[in-house]
Formats: sequence, structure tokens, C-alpha cells
Amino acid sequence: MSYLVLARKYRPQSFEDVIGQGHVTRTLQNAIRSDRVAHALIFAGPRGIGKTSVARILAKALNCEKGPTITPCNNCDSCREITSGITVDVFEIDGASNRGINEIRELRENIKYMPSRSRNKIYIIDEVHMLTKEAFNALLKTLEEPPAHVIFIFATTELHKIPITIQSRCQIYNFKRINSNDIVGQLKKICQATGITVSEEVPWIIAREAEGGLRDALSLLDQIIAYSEDSITGEQVLDILGVVDRKRIFDMAAAVLKNDVVCALELLDDLYSYGHDIKRLYGLLIQHFRNLLLVKMNKNPERLIDLPNHELENMKKEAEGLSLETINQVFQTLFKEEKTVRLAPQPKLAVETVLISLVQLNPVVSVEAIIEKLDILQKTAGDSKKTRGAANMPGKPATTGLPAPAASTNSVSCSQDNKVQDKDLQNIWKELLQIFEQKHPSIAPSLENSVLECIEQERLTIALNGNNFHAKRIQDKRDVIQSVCSDFFKQKMSVKITASLANATPNRGQETDYSRHLKKNALNNPIVMETLEIFGGRVADVKLL
Repeated sequence: MSYLVLARKYRPQSFEDVIGQGHVTRTLQNAIRSDRVAHALIFAGPRGIGKTSVARILAKALNCEKGPTITPCNNCDSCREITSGITVDVFEIDGASNRGINEIRELRENIKYMPSRSRNKIYIIDEVHMLTKEAFNALLKTLEEPPAHVIFIFATTELHKIPITIQSRCQIYNFKRINSNDIVGQLKKICQATGITVSEEVPWIIAREAEGGLRDALSLLDQIIAYSEDSITGEQVLDILGVVDRKRIFDMAAAVLKNDVVCALELLDDLYSYGHDIKRLYGLLIQHFRNLLLVKMNKNPERLIDLPNHELENMKKEAEGLSLETINQVFQTLFKEEKTVRLAPQPKLAVETVLISLVQLNPVVSVEAIIEKLDILQKTAGDSKKTRGAANMPGKPATTGLPAPAASTNSVSCSQDNKVQDKDLQNIWKELLQIFEQKHPSIAPSLENSVLECIEQERLTIALNGNNFHAKRIQDKRDVIQSVCSDFFKQKMSVKITASLANATPNRGQETDYSRHLKKNALNNPIVMETLEIFGGRVADVKLL
């Protein structure tokens, strides 16, 4: 048959035609330009990315009649023969079928002779890692000191299988997987050159299935063109190649995140009935959540995610309403169960079990989100509290019902009428404690067990009933207490603090009421209530320090 497949028809014939291997071609061009080409090179990398093609281009560049040159003419006899694979001075050897010591001995005998027509005798050994240990050992001396006219180019997909003694005698060039964007661009050029009309999503589907190999992509394109000579749609490509529709993956992921187990299982059953490989489907689901995790973590995930723009935008929208912890929880669960699904005798049943467990997971709220929400609630509660405090601000005669201290030199004094005195002092002390609770909450607990003993002209006497800690706390904050009392009585007040109240009869009912009031406020605090709701907890006890 005279038909030439696309992978051969559009094989690169110059360094500029090579796709996605600029780091290799640039180094080789500089080596040719400066006459520093090594006598032995190893081209390592995955399949179908241009290792053998670059080896042929290098052979043409070294043996071209106008060379050595970085731009072989492709017109001279040497270039044409290398392109056709019929040259007598460039040997392409299959390492898998010529792997024994006898073949290497024959090679060693042949390299002694000068090239017939070209400048160099070049040996290109493909899949060189298939050679036996004895063959490698027989090649060592020749590889280290070959004749000046001989150049070895080894190509391999498994560099680690080549003995280190061989690697140390060669320059190693690592070829990379080709980016999907580069593959898509090349496919579009070829479709345009061949007059084939394809929809926008077709090159992306092919590039995704090729997994970084341009040769595989061209083979798939050949198969698709053979199916239909007219315009080709994405649905046709999915049918031809038996590829899972990406939309189904998005739908299944959405069902998992919405805890819709029935929808997830129905989608799985549809894909299974269509004949898709369940293990491959599970791998695509893991990859989807991996990409979703990267989208959530990175504002510009294009470098780490090889997807078309419309799918990337869909992922960003899907990740907006989810926390990073929730996505990571699903991803970790899927990844941990991958071995179970891969080794399961009934993969579909294993995947169904994983999906059921996934939809039962509760959304995870990050610690940062909880703290942020609590801060907002605290601010809201504080503003509300200030508003209520301003409405009930003590110190005004009309509000408190007590005579204003500033209008009298001894408004409330230590008289013989203890009943009246105790009642007035208790009311004033309650209002003062409320002010301390609002403005200085760290002092209020220490003043709770204290008693306002007496109010004289410009002095208050506070008797302490607490422990040494509370006593020291109040002594350290004397200036703050005096400032609050001065604001309350609208005049400068001094505070006298006594450490013992042996003769005082504090109103224990007042202290109990205040403690109960503080505990009630603590339980009804919006921050506490929201925290209990978030964590599903309960209050065991409220302790006042």
C-alpha cells in the first residue's frame, strides 16, 4: 500500500520542526556550531516524543554535504538517504532483537572501517536498555574510545536499566513529555493541511489520550480520519476511541460533593453499561479531584493542570463553594482506596462502596474559617453590647434613681442607718460592676467578691473578700478603678482598698445574683452559641475566675 501514516508523513526533518524538546535541540545545535559533538549520546524519555527523530536529524546535520550544519538541507544524497533509511553509513539497530554479545562483537568489527560516502559512521541503537549484561560489557571499551569517525546515539525509554558504566561514557539528554497545548497546536496544523474539519474539542480529546506523546496523537488522528472524511465532532471521537466523556466525570464529582449517592451510582452504572473500564474511570475521578484541589490552592493553576480553558473555568466555578479541606478529604479517600479498586475481583462493586462512603462524609470547615466567623460574631456582639450599655449608662440621676455625687459633698455617706446605707451601696456597686464588665472585663471577676463598704466626700472604700490573686489584681489596677469611679460620679474620686472585712456584712445575695448574671450572659453569648453549633458540643460548666 502506498498510504503513509501521519506519524511518518509529518515526522520532523529539522531541529526547528521538533515539538516540545527545545532544551535538547538547542544544546545539540550549539554543540554542532562549536564542533563539540560528543562521540556517544543517550536520548532518554517516554515513547513517541521524538528521540529517534532527533537522532536522525543529528545524523543528517553531521553528514550533510553542506555541513556539519545546524540546518541540514534535506536535498543532498546523504540527507535524502538518511530520511529514507537506506544510507550505508547510518545504522539504525533495534536493541530488542540485536541484544546479544555476538551482535556487539560484529559491531565492534565493523566500526574499524571508514564510512563509505559520508563524513561519519553513525550507530543509532533504539531501546538500548534491552541489551544483555554481557553485550554492555563488550561495548564498554569501544564506547569509551571509538574511532574518530564513529558516533553512537542510544535511545531508551528506561534509562535506569542502562548500566552506570555505560551512562558515565555518554552525554545524557532527557526528553520531556510534550505539553497538551503543543500537541493541540500541531494537530490543528495537520488537520488544516489535510483539509479535515474537526470541532474545537477534538484535538483536546486526542491530546489527553496521547498522554504527552505526539506519535500516539497522530496515530489516533489517523484512526479518527479513517472513520469519517467529513467534519468530525467530539461525540464521534468519544465513540471511536471509547473515551469517557469528561462531562460525566464532572457530573459524578458534583454528585459526590452534593451527597447525592443515587445520582453517583446511576452515572457509574451508565458508564459501566457502555463498556468503559471501571479502573480507568476511577483513575479519572481521582485526577479530577486532584485538579480541583490545585485550582482551590492556586490562583493560576494552568502550569500544573493540562486542561482546555473551558474545563478549567468549570473547575474554578465548582471549587468556589467548597473548602480546601473538603476537597482534600474526598481526594485522600479516593487515593487511599485506589489499591482496593485496582486489585478488586469486582471493580464496579468496589467503586460503588467508595462512592457510598464519600457521600457520607460531612463538609470540613477550616480552622481559619471558624476563627474568621467567630471574629465577625464577636465584633457584632460587641457592637450590640455597646449600644445596650450606652442606653443604660449609669451616673445619670434620672436613670439610676440615686442623688448625683457631684451635687452634694456627702450624697451617700457612712451613717448610722445601715439598712438605707446597704441598699444604696448595693445599687451603686451593681452599676459599677456592669461598667467594669463592659469596659474592663478582665477586672470584673476580681471585683465580684468585693463589697462597696463606704462612700465619703471624694473617696470610696472597697473591701476585698477574694483570695490573694484577686487582691493583687485589684491593687495593680487601682488607677483604672479610680478612673471608672470618677467618670461615674462626675468628679475626681480616690479609692481605698481594704484587704479584710472582718466587721463587714456583705450581701451574699448580691454576689450570687451577679455570678448568675455573668454565667447567663456567657451561655447566651452569640460566639459561644455559634461555636456549639459548629462543633456540635455542649457546655459542661461555666467557671468565673
